[in-house]
Amino acid sequence: MKESRKVVLIGTGMVGMSMAYSLMNTGGIDELVLIDIDEEKAKGEAMDLNHGIPYSTNKMKIKSGNYQECRDSDIVVICAGANQKEGQTRLELTKINTNIVKDIALKIKSSGFNGIVIVASNPVDILSYVVYKVMGIDKSKVIGTGTLLDTARMGYLLSEYIGVSSDDIEAYILGEHGDSSFISWTNTYVGCKTLLEYVDEKNLDMNDLNEIYDDVRNAAYEIIERKKATYYGIGLSLNKLINSIFNDTNKILCVSAYLDHEYKHKDIYIGVPCVINREGIKEVIQLPLNGVDQGKFDDSYEILRKLKVEVKKDLGLS
Repeated sequence: MKESRKVVLIGTGMVGMSMAYSLMNTGGIDELVLIDIDEEKAKGEAMDLNHGIPYSTNKMKIKSGNYQECRDSDIVVICAGANQKEGQTRLELTKINTNIVKDIALKIKSSGFNGIVIVASNPVDILSYVVYKVMGIDKSKVIGTGTLLDTARMGYLLSEYIGVSSDDIEAYILGEHGDSSFISWTNTYVGCKTLLEYVDEKNLDMNDLNEIYDDVRNAAYEIIERKKATYYGIGLSLNKLINSIFNDTNKILCVSAYLDHEYKHKDIYIGVPCVINREGIKEVIQLPLNGVDQGKFDDSYEILRKLKVEVKKDLGLS
């Protein structure tokens, strides 16, 4: 990567702008370009952010632009897409958003872009696959947010329950970013102890932990019911991912990554822990799943595989 750090955001809805606001306050990048189908909105968002620069800790350059801005950018973040409407099936929404994201991916590619693409639009696993196939770039360069936010939610709720800092809890949500995701309790740690050991020592109730996971899985639905959308959590998650790339941290984050026989599956994007650095996805971490957890992973994979088949047929992808 070049010395200056440039990010292009495609889609200036609440998710994208939450990310932009977070980056403006925490720093880590030098230039942010906003692209939206509504060019006037993108201009207005850039103006609004710039007017806060004097009070920000990060004096980065912010502007609106077009897809040619992708050419010399390090990271492009895709947050564009339609929201699910009442009565609309997941497949119907998927077909709409895959066509939107396919068009975006082609425009990014035609700019001569040679960096890392982060996909945050939903269904994120399928859309990450579409970007990978359409752009024809290395699998390490396309990263979906996947279960990154789900994993953060689990860390927060476990921390609240057991009274240990979330920094000292390792708990990964695996699988589809959706209802078939799951947590592998045998791969969850509190400090240097497994969570199961910790539960036994502290006489905690596994039923409580299972309820916590249910809360994680239902969190988005509950937030949407109360305030119509979720965006702060995913905005901060994108910030974490972007800075992990730029700072070459080799941080393990649970993202949507391309599998090539890891977890006994291939040719799919799905949520798994990965080592993230300036090259993108350095490595997919293979957790030792027991039979029950492998079965859950297989079920989640199968849901995505069936959806992938429909999408490839619809878009004419090989």
